[in-house]
Amino acid sequence: FIDRGPEWRAFNSEQKKKRTRTGAPMTYMIHDKGLSTMIDWKNRDIYGKEIPAKLRGQIYRLRKWQSRIRISDATERNLTFALSELERMASNLDLQKNLRECSAKIYRGAVGKHLIRGRSIEGVAAASLYAACRMYKIPRTLNEIAEIARVDKKEIARSFRFISHELDLNLNPTKPLDFLTRFISELALSTECHKMAKKIIKMASERGLSSGRGPTGVCAAAIYAATILTRERRTQKKIAQVTQVTEVTVRNRFSELVENLNINISLKKKL
Repeated sequence: FIDRGPEWRAFNSEQKKKRTRTGAPMTYMIHDKGLSTMIDWKNRDIYGKEIPAKLRGQIYRLRKWQSRIRISDATERNLTFALSELERMASNLDLQKNLRECSAKIYRGAVGKHLIRGRSIEGVAAASLYAACRMYKIPRTLNEIAEIARVDKKEIARSFRFISHELDLNLNPTKPLDFLTRFISELALSTECHKMAKKIIKMASERGLSSGRGPTGVCAAAIYAATILTRERRTQKKIAQVTQVTEVTVRNRFSELVENLNINISLKKKL
């Protein structure tokens, strides 16, 4: 293992301030990866002393030119806007740091291959975030990404298909089981219900009932069936709200499960 932290220790803020001699680690979430110098807006030197009034005008001009130099061409302006958009969306979804870095790398790859031309920056940024979620197996749907993005679902889906093909991302399709734990938690259901829903989903997958159907719809139907079997009833409306599918989808997928898995027989015995 490589420890990328400092080799020194500090026991208070004063010691930390004195012993720190490098900046923040490199990050893909900043257009220049955080490697350029930035002149602080505070008019104080490294020791915390105020800069003399006669030098403040010079410092102001240096600060202004430094900010201009950091973002000097169209590519850097593109990255600056896109990465701030990625940060905003990832914060809204409360996604972890390594996933944010991954989404930034995907977007940079798209910029490097000139895949942004003819597409909106917001659309490709949202598609990059969705791709990163898929890579890390974080259960987030296109609907959820579209809710916080500044473009519609169709544009995100179109951009996602394009960049995943051009960048050869090789993403596995999402499965109903990927969403199960999260939905069970949001519906405040028991471990028993979780196990029952998991069993139903596995049976449905083995019989090909999930092929060609939205994973969230199959997951919603399995949860609905499990809540009946474990006597932890939740309404179709409530489950549809949490899983972000329509009540019609829940009913249709539930009917398919009941018909093909003989859930109706075991349900009668249970009740």
